[in-house]
Amino acid sequence: QVQLVESGGGLVQAGGSLRLSCAASGRTFSRYGMGWFRQAPGKEREFLTSISWSNSNTNYADSEKGRFTIARDNAKNTVYLQMNSLKPEDTAVYYCAAAEFYYGTRHQDYRYWGQGTQVTVSS
Repeated sequence: QVQLVESGGGLVQAGGSLRLSCAASGRTFSRYGMGWFRQAPGKEREFLTSISWSNSNTNYADSEKGRFTIARDNAKNTVYLQMNSLKPEDTAVYYCAAAEFYYGTRHQDYRYWGQGTQVTVSS
């Protein structure tokens, strides 16, 4: 069982940056691939990025390459999402998710989810 808690969301102006954190409970964090997704009102949940359990491999959605960076610290049971050059269209609820020995792009394959954190980018 893994419990995830996101933090770091908020209101930011266009062009600004935010760093989201996702703290995981449990002793087996290093067995879990971690992903970040977002969902805007009226839209489907969207994959952003993911990182393998060993911290050696990452995936990025093509649209976010170069602006978003994922990292994890297994000693702290935490995964991060650094977001730069934010745009109003980045406004959404951001979720982290965990899957044992998986770090793909399909949200259906992630078993554990956080409650989400709101990111609002003003123009």
